[in-house]
Amino acid sequence: MERLRSSPLHANISTALDKHLEVIHVVQSRRKDEIVNASNRQRQGAPRCQDDRDVFVLALAIKEMSIATRKARTTLWCALQMTLPK
Repeated sequence: MERLRSSPLHANISTALDKHLEVIHVVQSRRKDEIVNASNRQRQGAPRCQDDRDVFVLALAIKEMSIATRKARTTLWCALQMTLPK
């Protein structure tokens, strides 16, 4: 869109996209942690109460990703509207 406009987009657009990517990485990290912790507990025969904490942390990360996704979609729509000819 920057190429079509021949000028840079507003800084908030880049910030929203960077935040979205950051949150995606956080969700991936939380999911990997959950998998590793679950497999370690299964080997050790530990109680399942710790599973709730891992799931809760992952759920919070997914919630943040959902919010960031909505913001990114909105900012991309705004960028598109600014890019289209009038």
